[in-house]
Amino acid sequence: MLGVESSEAEVPVRATPPQFSPGWKQIAGTVEPFRQEVALRLAAQTQEFEPQIAAFAQYALTAQGKQLRPMLVSLSGEALGKLNDSHLTVAVIIEMVHLATLVHDDVIDEAQLRRGRLTMTANWGNEVSVLLGDCLFAHALKLAASFPTPEICRAVAGATNTVCAGEILQTCSRGDFNVARSHYYKMLAMKTGELFALSCDLGAYLSQATSARRESLRQYGLALGTAYQLYDDCLDVLGSESVAGKTLGADLAKGKMTLPMLIVRERATKKDQNQLRLWLENWEPAFLPEVVEMIEKYDAFVASRAVIKQYLDAARQALATLPASEGRAGLLGLADFLAEQTEALGVSY
Repeated sequence: MLGVESSEAEVPVRATPPQFSPGWKQIAGTVEPFRQEVALRLAAQTQEFEPQIAAFAQYALTAQGKQLRPMLVSLSGEALGKLNDSHLTVAVIIEMVHLATLVHDDVIDEAQLRRGRLTMTANWGNEVSVLLGDCLFAHALKLAASFPTPEICRAVAGATNTVCAGEILQTCSRGDFNVARSHYYKMLAMKTGELFALSCDLGAYLSQATSARRESLRQYGLALGTAYQLYDDCLDVLGSESVAGKTLGADLAKGKMTLPMLIVRERATKKDQNQLRLWLENWEPAFLPEVVEMIEKYDAFVASRAVIKQYLDAARQALATLPASEGRAGLLGLADFLAEQTEALGVSY
């Protein structure tokens, strides 16, 4: 981590780091050198910002979690060819876009914690956080424009637009008890699935893959990313705070109708529908156990897992035409790992 002197932006001590399972470590181990180099290059990007705001950028760019998107760039590139320095640059660009979206998300959600430490907005307020997120987006596009072909910059700009549009749709849907399930899936594909798809597509592109194989990997990424967001949404009510890394019920507190809520709404009696609507309109953390009871009553645990499984099956199917390789095996391994995590949802209840 780069040292940056600033009396206005002291970095707080990080809380307990996230704990990753042995299964995850086995998958991640295959691309560990790639992930480490991406982390180093991201940290080095702080030198490109004005000295007075370098500490802010450092805080945002070192808030990396599993680095799923860089992993997808690496595995997709290896699935169809050899990795080169351009794969690393693209991974840095996409992860920077992702981290910028997290900074903005935390402002919108008024989040205090992310990945076990205080958010940018909790430390320095909304104004600095919004502008820092903007700087990260712009810097990512600047890096993308450094490629000799406009393909990379065009793809990154398009994906960034899609992600932001998805976030706007979700924000406008808050408090809408009657939001359609199809619209919910669309929002998740846009705000999360799109960067997964971009990672796979550009990883394949830089390995000189054919258009057909690029599209196969893009569809894999879109399905995997949507499944991942579905899992994360379910984790908000079915998980534990140690795993989620945030206060449970955060989505409900913001009026978001997530998959378990949609399934309950569809299956519940009129009386229970009205009760669920009342809880969501007047949310209190004390309501969470009662919401969980209602989810159990209508078997929404099982139904939610089934939906995630459908997306993961689609992700695996998208890889069916790709030749056998370590990269393809790693991509399948990610789908299998998420399936295992999904099966564990709700077991504490």
